[in-house]
Amino acid sequence: MKPWLRKIFGGSSTERSIPLHQIRRSFDEAAGDEEHFPATIDPRIYHVQLILDYFGDLSGKRILDVGCGKGRFARVLNQRYPAAQIVALDLSEAMLRFVPAQINTCSGTMTSLPFASASFDCAYATESLEHAVDISTAVGEMCRILKPGGKLVIIDKNAEHWGRLKTPEWEKWFRREELEKLLKRDCRDVASRFISYWEDVEPDGLFLAWLAQK
Repeated sequence: MKPWLRKIFGGSSTERSIPLHQIRRSFDEAAGDEEHFPATIDPRIYHVQLILDYFGDLSGKRILDVGCGKGRFARVLNQRYPAAQIVALDLSEAMLRFVPAQINTCSGTMTSLPFASASFDCAYATESLEHAVDISTAVGEMCRILKPGGKLVIIDKNAEHWGRLKTPEWEKWFRREELEKLLKRDCRDVASRFISYWEDVEPDGLFLAWLAQK
């Protein structure tokens, strides 16, 4: 199978066996790179607005940022809804050190979320699922921790545009129908659409958003 097809359809056994510590070390080192791994994000960016619009009023609710990095999305949600309980999870403890103190942090993997089932009202993963390696398990975990009626947003890259950006060896991009199928195992409402960084800019096909309700 050609390398680009392996990336789309799940990867080779070699790719799936990449040690977790190798991925963690890569992000620990990247934590010092503020240019490519910033701690903040412009709240006007459509990725942010989509999450806020889809989730609705988050006051008093519990939200999980899955693969939060430095917590740039969590910052915006916390500023908008200070009464919400936001938990920011990431594999890299070096990344988590940048998350504001008022946001709860947790070091862990996307494929084994250290939370009880049905314990969150909402969850989102922004360009983080691509690093999970075992994609099916990671999607299942995000659905598991949602309460009935809970909402999930996944924003990531389109496999049809693979090669546009330099990527680490474990990274995977997704076909639209691939993640829809995985989400439909546990969620009753699943949809997806192409998005851009800015609401008034036509999507070029690189980014996709999957929206699901359990």
